[in-house]
Amino acid sequence: MKGIFSIFRKDDRAFTGLESAIVLTAFVVVAAVFSYVVLGAGFTTSDTAKKTIDEGVKQTTSSVELAGDVIAIEGNEDNETADAVEKILVTLQLTAGQSAVDIGNTQDDGMLVVSYSDSSKYSNNLTWSQNFIGANDGDSVLEQHERVELTIFTPESCLINKSSPENAEFRIEIKPKVGAILPFSRVTPPQIDPVMNLK
Repeated sequence: MKGIFSIFRKDDRAFTGLESAIVLTAFVVVAAVFSYVVLGAGFTTSDTAKKTIDEGVKQTTSSVELAGDVIAIEGNEDNETADAVEKILVTLQLTAGQSAVDIGNTQDDGMLVVSYSDSSKYSNNLTWSQNFIGANDGDSVLEQHERVELTIFTPESCLINKSSPENAEFRIEIKPKVGAILPFSRVTPPQIDPVMNLK
């Protein structure tokens, strides 16, 4: 009989319900902390990815567009470039849905760079000035429903003059600090007039 009852003897090594609850609670706490760390890392990664995507969209979508014609102005009598195009006028506005673009006051601000190229010449930093036309709030930031007229001055190396071949294509690129480049191509006029609408 002693052998039978020895099976049911008290054993201090037994795993009590309280100990089980403590271990289970520890597992739950560890799992919760681990989940929080993983979720936090995921949120950080997704936030970084969102910022990267937003910046990429800003850089690849065109922020500005032409609003109207491209006008060439002949040099005046006080200018050595008479009988040549002294400046080119373009009007810019924001493309639909784009955020405001700071274009600065002059090319020295570095907010906007204008370049010229044709089959034999290239200049990557033309001098320009800006003049807002119509409704605006008086700053140098182009916003929705505002338009700005850029006056682009042609350097001697890029003059369109009487000796230029007629109907020769040239290209101007307007490069905002943020947003895609706005390129447009025109052809030299058959003759130099005081005011020319370039096609």
